[in-house]
Amino acid sequence: MALTASSMLPLGTRAPDFSLPATDGKLYSLQSFHASRLLLVMFICNHCPFVKHVRQELLALARDYQDKGVAIVAINSNDIQAYPADNMENMKQEAATWGFGFPYLLDEEQTVALAYDAACTPDFFLFDEKRHLVYRGRLDGSRPGNDIPVTGTELRAAMDAALANKPLSAGQLPSVGCNIKWKPGNA
Repeated sequence: MALTASSMLPLGTRAPDFSLPATDGKLYSLQSFHASRLLLVMFICNHCPFVKHVRQELLALARDYQDKGVAIVAINSNDIQAYPADNMENMKQEAATWGFGFPYLLDEEQTVALAYDAACTPDFFLFDEKRHLVYRGRLDGSRPGNDIPVTGTELRAAMDAALANKPLSAGQLPSVGCNIKWKPGNA
């Protein structure tokens, strides 16, 4: 497993718009989440061992925070020609098998990952009510094989602070995972 770290998009960056198809057959854009206080954008995929390692916590985040006003959306930006395990049909199966409580979108052209400066899976971006970036980085310190439990403590603390209108620390740590599988010319 090669480790790739988040690129750490500057705090305050406005959320780039998108319009992408989801596993539920709908098309989602940034505007689709306008009614929510916060927006968590997660770059994930089906096959990454780092995503598999935290998948249960991602489901728990959705259960614990969506009723508090946090919209959650997952985006898969991997090259589906080179990595067919991440194609839409397999994404639909993944979402159904695990009961994703959030939209799971396919960024087949990788334009959204490039706009967000996403680098790895998983990669997390939390935006406030005005859709300015307040947190980017890791879920917690757990990685496959390091024996640290998956708790989501860092991302949960960021969401709790943002929901309480408290300032978030700029000392955020990057997420680490598999690199996004770029199409030739996009990396």
